[in-house]
Amino acid sequence: MTIRVVVADDQALVRTGFRMIIDARDDLEVVGEAADGDEAVRLVRRTRPDVVLMDVRMPVLDGIEATRRIVADGGAARVLVLTTWDVDEHVPAALRAGASGFLLKDIRPAELVDAIRRTAEGGLPLAPSVTRRMLDQLLRTAPRTAPAEGLEGLSPRETEVLTLVGQALSNAEIARELDLSEATVKNHVSAVLRKLGLRDRVQAVVAAYDRGLVRPRRP
Repeated sequence: MTIRVVVADDQALVRTGFRMIIDARDDLEVVGEAADGDEAVRLVRRTRPDVVLMDVRMPVLDGIEATRRIVADGGAARVLVLTTWDVDEHVPAALRAGASGFLLKDIRPAELVDAIRRTAEGGLPLAPSVTRRMLDQLLRTAPRTAPAEGLEGLSPRETEVLTLVGQALSNAEIARELDLSEATVKNHVSAVLRKLGLRDRVQAVVAAYDRGLVRPRRP
């Protein structure tokens, strides 16, 4: 199955570079490019991609609002936010708008390809340890939203699993921690995502922070 990708960035050179990397893989395909957020939203509605690489700072409509509109449309597309700095004050807002993760623009080609594949599968776009470190940096100073309703709908075990997902542990690591099988952990994670209306594991990490299950570590 080919993973369909839209690249949204106001710099043509960036779009061209990503297209060359993506189209060189047999299982990936760029189905469109957008130079601003409004164009990105329209392109996603027309092409129905699996993954969107979304720059935050774009004219006409920024990447945060574009992400919010894409997610609100209810399609299958998952958004990966592109940023130049590992601590970007706009990225927490993009994650809360529904983005599935974030990437630095200087990411290596192999890492970019791996991140796209992971995101399409609903997994963490980066290694868990990297995701946790960067989320710590990004969310430490970001204002928290009020805890969302629905946590009471989780079983004690599901709450425990959400806490460990919030620490960016993989299913295998959670299984070892709780002495469960990976299949059981996967079922618990799926139940948590469904009950809380979350799209993927990165959104679960943010939810765990928002609900106070996980606290940013000290710098």
